[in-house]
Amino acid sequence: MAEFFKAADVIAAAVEIETRGQEFYRRLARAAQNDEAKRFFEYFAAEEARHETIFRGLAEQVGPVDLPAWSTQEEYADYLRALLDSHTLFTSGLAEVPHDRGGDLAAALRLAMNFEKDSLLFFMEMISLVPPEQRRHVQRCIEEERLHLRQLGEMLQRT
Repeated sequence: MAEFFKAADVIAAAVEIETRGQEFYRRLARAAQNDEAKRFFEYFAAEEARHETIFRGLAEQVGPVDLPAWSTQEEYADYLRALLDSHTLFTSGLAEVPHDRGGDLAAALRLAMNFEKDSLLFFMEMISLVPPEQRRHVQRCIEEERLHLRQLGEMLQRT
């Protein structure tokens, strides 16, 4: 087994994604111009908080990461870093919530969809980094991120 970082490091990044996601959705809720949108974004903030709790629980249960066969240590570390660095919440996405600037619900929903897609991709990669007996927790988050993406898309269609 090639140990080059701990899965707990990746889970810590997942916790950060969920923490920032909570703030992102709270900002959208505060800026919402109608009760339906406010409740919708408050629901997503609560979902992010629940995911954060799941990942915090996993953090203490994981060990070293096996290097994927397709990659060198440096390549895989660069890949994971790029996943995080390009995540909507680690770029200017959170600072530039369109909904804060004039109530553009459609733009806010598109930004939220990008956040959910980025999280989905990160968690899909992360699932192979946690012990097999813990993968069901990450898989549940993946399924919920898919649901969130569909819900956001449905709301966008209604706007």
